[in-house]
Amino acid sequence: QLQLVESGGGSVQPGGSLTLSCSGSGGSFEYYAIAWFRQAPGKEREGVICSTFSGKTINYLDSVKDRFSISKDNAENLVTLQMNDLQPGDSAVYYCAADKRGCRGAYVYAGSFGDYWGQGTQVNVSS
Repeated sequence: QLQLVESGGGSVQPGGSLTLSCSGSGGSFEYYAIAWFRQAPGKEREGVICSTFSGKTINYLDSVKDRFSISKDNAENLVTLQMNDLQPGDSAVYYCAADKRGCRGAYVYAGSFGDYWGQGTQVNVSS
C-alpha cells in the first residue's frame, strides 16, 4: 500500500516562494499519477496540478498555472511542487494524492481522484 508524506509547508510573505515535497513508500511512483490538491478553511478541496506516470504536467487551476510547477522523480519516489509569487489566496492545506488511472481532469472534478492521500501540509501566505 502506497504511503504519501508531504513536507515543506510554512509561512511566507506575499510574493515569496515555497517548495513542497511528496515522498512515497510502499509502491513505485512510476505506476501512479501524483497530484497536488489544496483546501482552504471553509472551501472545498480543489485540484491544483498533476504529474503523469512519465512526468508530464497537467494543470487544473488557472490561477496558479504561471506560478506553480510540478516535478516527478520516479526513481526517488518524490514529487515536488514549486510555488512562486505566493498570494494570500494560496493559503491552504496542501495534499498530494496518487491515482493509478492517471491525471484526467474528470477524476479531479468528480471528486474521485486519489487511491492514496497524504496527511497534508499547511501553507500560510500573509504580510
